[in-house]
Amino acid sequence: MNGGQSADIKNTLPSLRWENLVKALILAGGLGKRLRPLTSDRPKPLVPVAGKPIMVWQFEWLRKHGINEVVLAVGYLKERVMDEIGSGRKFNIRVSYVVEDEPLGTAGAVKNAESVLKREEYFVVLNGDVITNIELTRMFECIKDSTDLIGAIAVVPLPSPYGIIHFDEKTGYIKKFMEKPVLKEYWINAGVYVFTPRIFDYLPEKGDIERTVFPKLAERKQLKAVAFEGAFWKSIDTHKDIEEAEKLLARNFNAQNIFK
Repeated sequence: MNGGQSADIKNTLPSLRWENLVKALILAGGLGKRLRPLTSDRPKPLVPVAGKPIMVWQFEWLRKHGINEVVLAVGYLKERVMDEIGSGRKFNIRVSYVVEDEPLGTAGAVKNAESVLKREEYFVVLNGDVITNIELTRMFECIKDSTDLIGAIAVVPLPSPYGIIHFDEKTGYIKKFMEKPVLKEYWINAGVYVFTPRIFDYLPEKGDIERTVFPKLAERKQLKAVAFEGAFWKSIDTHKDIEEAEKLLARNFNAQNIFK
């Protein structure tokens, strides 16, 4: 996933915390090939952005929503994660681990955490390469009163990776330039989910949740999208993404206080 967007932080931080204790699962087992050599000796969630690892940004965001217990799904260079994060105490969060002995894909990674999440009323799942401040409370509110819904997906407007030119199609004269605009007519998966434990009935042992599970749930009307047009969101897949994320953080927010 590649892209980013931002808005006024004051309009996007949550004013309420979720009323129940909730666990979060961070998918942190990927190889991060496009970020090499940074990921040659560390997994992608430990790559620093604006002075701290992606995962630490995520911890701060989760704590803002009252989520203090995190399960890390680790695989590639798992020892490095365990060494740096440990119990999570130094980040004011409680951390436990589920280990992938081989790559399982996003669906398999969630399925692998069934034993520690199946008794939860709800839980959050988060891709390990996302920095965001979307309001999780809205996602919980979407799902909490429904007996049919199994999950809610955060969606954000598509950030164009290219600049766009508007011109008169008859004369060819250029009207204006737009540098990497947000395409509000298209929405993309933000890699942030809220599920009920019923999701485990649909998850394969291996495979990607986006391809193997979501289409089935959507067809059965058991999955909803929650749109976040004005949130800060950035997925870190490449070296260029790191540069862009640091520029966005520096330009829009105090990078050290974005979630405080």
